[in-house]
Amino acid sequence: MEVKHPNTSFSASRSEAAEPVNELPRAVLRPNDYLLLDGAWRFAIDADDRGLQDQWCLGHSYAVTAHWPGSVEEHIAQAHEQLNATGWQDKVVAWYEREFTLPARSESANRSMIQLTFGACGYETRVWLNGHPLRTIEDEAVHFGEYTSFSYELPEEYLRPVNRLTVRIADTMDAEIPRGKQESHVYKRGGIWYHTYTGPVRSVWLETVERNRLRSRVGVVSIVEDRLVRFSLTTRIHDPGDYVLRLQVFAPGETTPIATSDYPLRLSVGQKQQRVVLDLENAQLWSPENPIRYKLVAQLIDQDGYAAQIETHFGLRKIEARGRYIYLNNEPIYLDGILYQPGTATFEEMQRHMLAMKELGCNLVRVHIAGIDPRIYNLADELGLLLWVEVPSTHVSTALSRENHRAELLRMVALIGTHPSVVIWSLYNEDWGAQDIATNPDTRQYIMDMYHYMQLAHPQFLVVDNDGWQHVSFEGRLKSDLLTAHLYTPDLERWNELLNRLSAGELSDVAAFPLVVGDPFFYRRQVPFVISEWGGFGFADYGGPAESSERTDRIRQFKQALRQHDIAGDIYTQATNIEDERNGLIDPKTGELTVPAGLLNSRDFYPAVSRQNAKTPGRNGQSTET
Repeated sequence: MEVKHPNTSFSASRSEAAEPVNELPRAVLRPNDYLLLDGAWRFAIDADDRGLQDQWCLGHSYAVTAHWPGSVEEHIAQAHEQLNATGWQDKVVAWYEREFTLPARSESANRSMIQLTFGACGYETRVWLNGHPLRTIEDEAVHFGEYTSFSYELPEEYLRPVNRLTVRIADTMDAEIPRGKQESHVYKRGGIWYHTYTGPVRSVWLETVERNRLRSRVGVVSIVEDRLVRFSLTTRIHDPGDYVLRLQVFAPGETTPIATSDYPLRLSVGQKQQRVVLDLENAQLWSPENPIRYKLVAQLIDQDGYAAQIETHFGLRKIEARGRYIYLNNEPIYLDGILYQPGTATFEEMQRHMLAMKELGCNLVRVHIAGIDPRIYNLADELGLLLWVEVPSTHVSTALSRENHRAELLRMVALIGTHPSVVIWSLYNEDWGAQDIATNPDTRQYIMDMYHYMQLAHPQFLVVDNDGWQHVSFEGRLKSDLLTAHLYTPDLERWNELLNRLSAGELSDVAAFPLVVGDPFFYRRQVPFVISEWGGFGFADYGGPAESSERTDRIRQFKQALRQHDIAGDIYTQATNIEDERNGLIDPKTGELTVPAGLLNSRDFYPAVSRQNAKTPGRNGQSTET
């Protein structure tokens, strides 16, 4: 196994040409050595779920091997020499095991430790080192969730020159856990519901980390009027005492910081989040036209002067829903979006998809109820593509499903807070997992609580409560920053009729369900309206043109009709074909367009709604020229 050298891809001391490729699926890096554990693992299905009782963690005879990262479904199929992944109908339990040689450390054990990180794995994961059960840094014996990373600090007393790592992964088709569009006991495979793809889905690695350090979680909130940036960082401490948090910010290509500041902290054992503020008075703002990113180098320095360091990129930007328009950096912006479902695409394929969506003329990509490789957020930051991300949905509405939904949201948002490209979050989509939203006050209260939480804790995002229809109103106030609708029709005359009715404030009988539930809501253009799904041209269930040329003409006509109305953005469905949904505009393997480049760019080719000489007050009370 090859130990890789410092996994920081943008150290201030490196020239641009010398920057190595970031192999790790995360955005915040540290200048240390790491060891990827991807590759061949021993593999077994625990069909009777006896592995815990029979203590497979102490030793088990494995008949086959499987490649990590991959999926349980692929590994079952390969073990049985089948061409396609085998479905499972209720519950699956799989065990993986491998050895690793203890990597050398540049620092002594009193300063450092070995950390094990899973890029994503689940839904339920247990880990043993040499037969000893491990607990995550969050002190979980069992980690739940399959879309975000989690880590273990390996106890010194468990380590050997050669070590055995054992992983048990369990998943069910329980509709109360976040599943996105994977099938469950409620929504079965077919149509818009996809095969399961679970288990060891992202890389796993070892790295040397400091005992007292900053975790790879950074939140960024910028106030563009005063160029102040609020950074939220998380400390992990084993040795309590006095520390200094030092921040340095570098402009692109520069090795001298444009801003630096020290913050003295007295820290106790454990984990703590700390917000600090830095003045970047002359910094440029990030936007799709100018996706400028600055580099943050953050150090936690102990009383002996020893520094533990992390690095990341960030951008300054502000997103607002103000009246009928969406504003980016106090300028109105129209969202030319596209729906994206990466499915089982590799990181390299997703890169090609993102570049193709930019070529189509999109300035926004809606990543549809799925967890993705965090490096894609970095790519969107670089390309200037706005992102709309969503919590993978549960499939039923219960107290437990809401608890699981909240846990998944918190895990996701903790790891995405540094990216200027991420501007919108959806809590739910088409009331999947909130089917009783119109009749159950508890469901609406939960959605309101999470909307208010996001407003306060993460003001850098716009939040949509339930995308598509059935938005929550309380005392006549919408608990969503955007009013959104999913409209599917291949008929241009019907399309214009629906847009006219929506613009006139009709909220019923325009989408599949009423657009607002709860207390009465009277739409008077006081909130931006976004058609967040439309098109589907090429998907047989929706009708519409099958030929590429006819589809191109239809899209142009529909886009032009959209721009004749007071609509703040639209999202064409969708980017690529996936399973039974055959409505993509991009080849899922090659990234080639099947329609002309620029087709979805209505900002340059269609007339925008008149906003000339309008002055709209910002949140700080200042008047803004639009």
